Amino acid sequence: MLERVHMTTNDTGIIQAPEPTEALQDFAIGDPYIDWVEREGVPLIVDFAFEDLNTLELGPWERKGGKGAIINIPNDEIPNDSQVVEIKPGGKSEPEHHMYETQIYVLSGRGATSLWNNEKEKSTFEWHAGSLFAIPLNAWYQFFNGSGTEPARYIAVTSAPPLMRLYRNDDFIFNNPYIFSERFSGGEDSYSGTGTLYNKRVWESNFVPNAPDMPLYGWKERGAGGVNAMLEMAKNSLNLHISEFPIGTYKKAHRHGPGAHLVLLSGDAGYSLLWQNEDRSDMVRANWKAGAMVIVPGAGTVHQHFNSGTRRARYLAMKAGSHGLVKPYGGSYGNAAKSMKDGGIQIEYEDEDREIHRLFEAELAKVGATCNMKAFIPWCTGEAGVTSERDT
Repeated sequence: MLERVHMTTNDTGIIQAPEPTEALQDFAIGDPYIDWVEREGVPLIVDFAFEDLNTLELGPWERKGGKGAIINIPNDEIPNDSQVVEIKPGGKSEPEHHMYETQIYVLSGRGATSLWNNEKEKSTFEWHAGSLFAIPLNAWYQFFNGSGTEPARYIAVTSAPPLMRLYRNDDFIFNNPYIFSERFSGGEDSYSGTGTLYNKRVWESNFVPNAPDMPLYGWKERGAGGVNAMLEMAKNSLNLHISEFPIGTYKKAHRHGPGAHLVLLSGDAGYSLLWQNEDRSDMVRANWKAGAMVIVPGAGTVHQHFNSGTRRARYLAMKAGSHGLVKPYGGSYGNAAKSMKDGGIQIEYEDEDREIHRLFEAELAKVGATCNMKAFIPWCTGEAGVTSERDT
């Protein structure tokens, strides 16, 4: 039983310290993450839209096996970063392990990765352009380029920024001996490409051999006959999903926190609109095709994706996850497809500004293409198109 506590005091005024007579220095804490980036000596690119990751200019990064660059969004709140790495022909990275999580998508080339907790028990798997996998937390790993004549390039999305800024200790991050055996214990099947399908389109696997052609599942709530798979990889808190939508359609707009890296896996023409102001006075457009990347730059940024090309558009979303701040929700992404009117984060087609659709039809008209949104938007002047099937 709680009891009320009565406190008494003889103080009748505030307690004020005397003003300093000498000039004081400002209190400042260095940024361990930026310090690490500077020590790595590679280019730091601060931006959120990239037309082609395959042609992104890189600088020397010898310990990674060749060249690389680090990407940050233009925001003080950085829940993750990305690293574009190119391993030279016949090259290999130095072995490393660390206390931040890493997701890998291979942009070009072929090769292999070795993983181990015990150096005498290494697991090695091969990969190629289109492969997707995650590095288990604090497991040792090493990359090898399988070609002696062609480079291999990949993008890694990591949780390095918040972890480095939290612990402020390189030795803890890069030399921690703890083994997370529940996340990785080796074995031939760990990266074989097998997995388990769960309810709500959740696919759990450490390795997806060919993400651009992975079978996906219907998710009508996100609009326009799109398909999707939620990915759980290496028991990481970083999460991923793959979504695809048909020719002449676009997805419903929604908003969430910063750091979602959208890498285009297929599609020959399209764009994303991003804005924060309700009147869209700050709206920007990022054009894309296969190989491009768009990153959600800020908290609450509304974003919407449009396929104005002649092929199906598929993207991989590599996200920051919750960092343990909220209760795990098992891959379903909570209110991702719930209307803002009902407390969610999505703008339904009937609630969007009609100018959004007018702009899309105008874009299609430039190339003589047909809008296939009539089944979803009554004021569409095009056709019903596909409503639930994957259009190739």
